[in-house]
Amino acid sequence: MSRSTPPDEVVEVADILLERIDDLGLRLAERFLVELDTYRNAAQVPFDSIRTSCTRNLTLMLRHFTTDAPVDPQPPKETGRLRAQQGVPLAETLHAFRIGFEFLWSELVTESRRHPQVTDAMLVPLAADVWALSGEYAVAVAAAYRDMTAELVMQREHERSVLVEALFTGMIADPATLGEATRILGLPPTGRYVVVVAEAPATGREALPGIEAALGAQQITSAWRLLPEQQIGVLCLPAAREPAALNALRKHRRRIGVSPPYDALPETPQALHFARLAVAGLRGRAHGVARFDDDPLAMLIAAAPVEAERMVRVSLGPLLALPFEERERLLETLRTWFAAAGSAADAGKLLFLHPNSVRYRLRRIEELTSRSLSDPRTVVELGAALRVLPVSGSGAARSGRRGAGG
Repeated sequence: MSRSTPPDEVVEVADILLERIDDLGLRLAERFLVELDTYRNAAQVPFDSIRTSCTRNLTLMLRHFTTDAPVDPQPPKETGRLRAQQGVPLAETLHAFRIGFEFLWSELVTESRRHPQVTDAMLVPLAADVWALSGEYAVAVAAAYRDMTAELVMQREHERSVLVEALFTGMIADPATLGEATRILGLPPTGRYVVVVAEAPATGREALPGIEAALGAQQITSAWRLLPEQQIGVLCLPAAREPAALNALRKHRRRIGVSPPYDALPETPQALHFARLAVAGLRGRAHGVARFDDDPLAMLIAAAPVEAERMVRVSLGPLLALPFEERERLLETLRTWFAAAGSAADAGKLLFLHPNSVRYRLRRIEELTSRSLSDPRTVVELGAALRVLPVSGSGAARSGRRGAGG
């Protein structure tokens, strides 16, 4: 705001007030304590900070009436940034400036009455200058406050992201650092935790947008980090709230893995490994939520895909080499026999076959594999191989051959 040179009489009044600036700053600061709730909290806004801001801004305001220089927005901007850092609401910060300009105008009028040469005609443009200055200050304060708030949000998000990363990589070990991390992340220092891993729909995109807020609405605290291909999070999850958490996860229709529960946050890296295995166990499915403890065998298979593929070839190789129709008939019989808990009679009902037909096919499998289904070790190996087959290279290759041949 560019202004004309103030009358000498007004300059004299402003100079007199500037001589008492420390007292004016103190009085205005004390008025803030009376009228503004947040400013009464000395732990949040120290009184010296209030008095310093009042003195500096009053000095700047009064100097506008001793010169025709344009407004210097830096002091109000500094106040706006400081109040944002202190957590003072923007509305209360702007209210403080309104009080400050009312205080300034009152002091100008009071002092002017002591100088007969200052006429009412001079006070009219002076009032216009004061309120125009008030508007410019409000704009400067609000802009600086919002910029600082955005900067603080980014800093906090970055800090949270770094702390979550440290938690997942095991870099937080000592109790003091762990306690500070849990405070910043909003996680309780003790509890029942799980790690969640969700596959991202595309590189750098959230798999579970809004999940922290959705879980928070269910009184489940969590902290998350976005990786290029996954979104990972640690949840403090009481057993009673686990169904609600699983429902919130399923709504996103992604492949999601959940670790076993654990009760010490330094165990988070191992839990992350388990959650990733749970996701790997969902290969072949478009979406779903897999808990590691629901199917430990599938998790072990996911942990060692190369070894699992070899197990398929070793255990089921002779069956897989058969022509398609015979191979599928024998594999279906074996799967059904497992599903029927090893009962040929029950398997026959499921397959609409006589039990003897089931037994014949099982003997054929024993002949081909050179293994006995009465041997528990054989049962374990063949059962595991059947679990691997749908997602293995062997299973996919055989299915592909069938499709190509009609």
